[in-house]
Amino acid sequence: MSKISKLTIAVFFILASMELSAQNFYKEKQPRNNIFSIGVGPSFAYLDNGGQYRSLNFEVKPSVSASLTKRITDRFELRATGGVQWISSGGNPVTGVTDMWTNNNASFTAVGTAYYFDVMPSMYIIPFGNHMNRSMFNLYGGLGLGVMHSATDQTKSFSEDEVPTREKITTGYVPIRAGLSYTLGPFSDIAMEGTMLATFTDNLDGNAGFNKFGDHLVQVQVVFRRYFFANLND
Repeated sequence: MSKISKLTIAVFFILASMELSAQNFYKEKQPRNNIFSIGVGPSFAYLDNGGQYRSLNFEVKPSVSASLTKRITDRFELRATGGVQWISSGGNPVTGVTDMWTNNNASFTAVGTAYYFDVMPSMYIIPFGNHMNRSMFNLYGGLGLGVMHSATDQTKSFSEDEVPTREKITTGYVPIRAGLSYTLGPFSDIAMEGTMLATFTDNLDGNAGFNKFGDHLVQVQVVFRRYFFANLND
């Protein structure tokens, strides 16, 4: 191969590389205003028969969530989240409490799952206009509205011979979320996120009237976040 041919090929590859780099640079000037998130972590249910919370004597169960987020401005975004949390009663209630449950025909135990979906606006403490210019750490949080469906197997005593009954309920709730994100790369974050799902019912567990604050779900999750264009052409 002649020197001219070798030089021509070398120039071609250099120009092609420069063009590709220029295209990528231009592409990333366009903000990726969509975020897909998936989270997993421990959770617990604040129930009438959930346990002794001040002494940390309650059941911890897993929770999983997935979210789609649309950034509206450099500080605000709109997020839709769906997920599932496993719930369980627990603890060692004293005789006076169990006597009251018996008198009210309330549930001693409740074990099952809660499925939920909510939409919430949230905001960042440190605003950013482009995903390439976001800070290494950032705080975010917000609240919204959602709907939850739970199904639990409940008993009216601690007897091992009792056959649990299946109870279902659908209720609204207010999601309250806050997180601390860390930038992994140009398009990805990892976050530690805390969530409270404050429901509108005191009957997730079939034991109404003991907790004056109702039944609520609490989660702590590790969340992976990925920025993408609306057409998914990353």
